[in-house]
Amino acid sequence: MTAVLTGTGLVKRFGTTHALAGVDVAVAKAESVAIMGPSGSGKSTLLHCLAGILKPDQGEVSLDGRRIDSLGESARSVLRRTRFGFVFQFGQLLPELPAEENVALPLMLDGVPRRIAVEKARSWFRPLGLTGLEKRRPGELSGGQAQRVAIARALIGEPAVVFADEPTGALDQSTGADTLKLLTEATRHQGASLVVVTHDPNVAAACDRVLEVRDGRIRTVGEPAAAAPVASHEVSTFATRVPVAPVASRSKSAGPVVPVSAAPEAARPGVAEPTVPVHAWPAEPTVPVHAPPAEPTVPVPSPVEAPATDTPTTFAPGRVSTSGPTHDQKSGARLW
Repeated sequence: MTAVLTGTGLVKRFGTTHALAGVDVAVAKAESVAIMGPSGSGKSTLLHCLAGILKPDQGEVSLDGRRIDSLGESARSVLRRTRFGFVFQFGQLLPELPAEENVALPLMLDGVPRRIAVEKARSWFRPLGLTGLEKRRPGELSGGQAQRVAIARALIGEPAVVFADEPTGALDQSTGADTLKLLTEATRHQGASLVVVTHDPNVAAACDRVLEVRDGRIRTVGEPAAAAPVASHEVSTFATRVPVAPVASRSKSAGPVVPVSAAPEAARPGVAEPTVPVHAWPAEPTVPVHAPPAEPTVPVPSPVEAPATDTPTTFAPGRVSTSGPTHDQKSGARLW
């Protein structure tokens, strides 16, 4: 299969420490790859270099055959906002915004009018088992619900690659298994590749391929090892419900409507879980996302300051911290 994302001869130093010491990696379209290794082995640095957050000291990173590591910070910021999606360990949702606006945020930062962006964001809530939670703020969601909102945010812009850094690290085992299943199925359905950094062999077992990083080098490349069985709510797959054509042969404008069911995890005290089952992945919008109609005249609820960005935004200003989803929680580098 043709690689959509490649890294060749990647070297990254922090002082005298080699975080990466000559790494070669290739990720195919719609492939899921787990990057494993002990703390300090270089796996997060590898993810950051592939995602354009960090520039390698040596080597090249290419997306669809185009070199991206040589781009300036502004160009890489646009690339991360439009071609990549991100899922973090703790969700990294903006506490001031309701769930639907958190999902719509990448589109609004890219200049899409708020009404169209939010309309497209709402289409993700039903297939991810979040019906009825569109107006809730992150503090009113359980951990699993917040991660599903983060998954929707990562996929709303139809990225080529989704990067996930310990996406189930803050969840219990059962909730993490369900969340991971939704993440892998949703990215595959969208035709996006998935790169996951994890310590968990159960997470690695859900991916197509595993890379083990030690001392800044890839030591092993192979199929995931068998993981220990996990007590989890049943989440049906596309294959067991309806036949689905391979991603490469599906038309982007007419994807299949596939029923999927998932039982949400037990709610923490004071948080009501949705009772509506998961149904189908969102259909393609009938209104072109980038065709800006007249702006709404009603004031935007819960206004927040727009984060610093090279692309003008159209939503109301407010407060965004550098620890929010517009910045990487480990390196502090701006994602969008």
